[in-house]
Amino acid sequence: MTRLTRTPRSAAIVAAITAAVLLAATPVPAQQDGDSVTVDIMSRYRVAPNITYLVADGYESKLDVMAPRGETAVPTLIYIHGGGWVGGTKESNVLRTLPYLEMGWAVVNVEYRLGRNALAPGAVEDCRCALRWVYENAEDYNIDTNRIVVTGASAGGHLSLTTGMLPASAGLDRLCPGRDASRPGWAAADEYEMPVAAIVNWFGITDVGDLLDGVNAKSYAVAWMGSRSDRMELAKRVSPMTYVRGGLPPILTIHGDVDNIVPYQHALDLHAKLDEAGVANKIHTVPGKGHGNFSPDEQQEIFRVIRAFLNQHVTAGGAASTGAE
Repeated sequence: MTRLTRTPRSAAIVAAITAAVLLAATPVPAQQDGDSVTVDIMSRYRVAPNITYLVADGYESKLDVMAPRGETAVPTLIYIHGGGWVGGTKESNVLRTLPYLEMGWAVVNVEYRLGRNALAPGAVEDCRCALRWVYENAEDYNIDTNRIVVTGASAGGHLSLTTGMLPASAGLDRLCPGRDASRPGWAAADEYEMPVAAIVNWFGITDVGDLLDGVNAKSYAVAWMGSRSDRMELAKRVSPMTYVRGGLPPILTIHGDVDNIVPYQHALDLHAKLDEAGVANKIHTVPGKGHGNFSPDEQQEIFRVIRAFLNQHVTAGGAASTGAE
């Protein structure tokens, strides 16, 4: 079990997360007897902030866990923030996890090495290691490993896809090798698969190479890859399109059709390939919208779609798929 060390920063995170849950921007209608959903969440959840799940390049990658009290294993969301792999924080995205807390899920909110600490594939490696941490600490936080869902927006959408789609054979799990249960302190001889039950991708990059040159070139992608001579080969290695195959978990994508930060075509190409591979999938297109900034009504509709998708594939008995090669 990972030891938790309380620091002034971690105490501040606890306060911030609690405040975020209690001060959600849109008031939740009270029930007839006056009960509040947010008070219920506050009462039932415990928060474990800033747990170090990986140390690499002198940087401590951390995550926060918000889990219901009790002994019953629950569905769990892994949330990965966006920011073009070069910016963003887990703390600024905590409100995005509120709908899952309302559903009674556990939430693991993940940060990772940004471009200033490690160029590609650092962020991909870190998020795979966060998934490894969830698997190896599931019992301590009542996490049901058969009902893990990965989500994120923009670069976080890309990382949710790679986290949930990569097979162990991709070789991007070596910073955090699996443990040999029979020999404490030893790494497992073979990397085990870490299946997830579903992926919810908010306008994530699916073809990194497309953003390095040509009409779709983006400065954030160029910065994350750096000037290495094999950047196109590496871009393919960290692109979700590379790993489409039968047996993947169900994938839902939310994307605006006039997005000029991550082309809408990325979603269309991914889902066309998922269809060819026979993978359960769905695109929810937000007409006339760009890179997020959806209206409250659009957000409500998006979460109706998400809940229906998860009810179909995760909470109604859908099994996690390894997608192993």
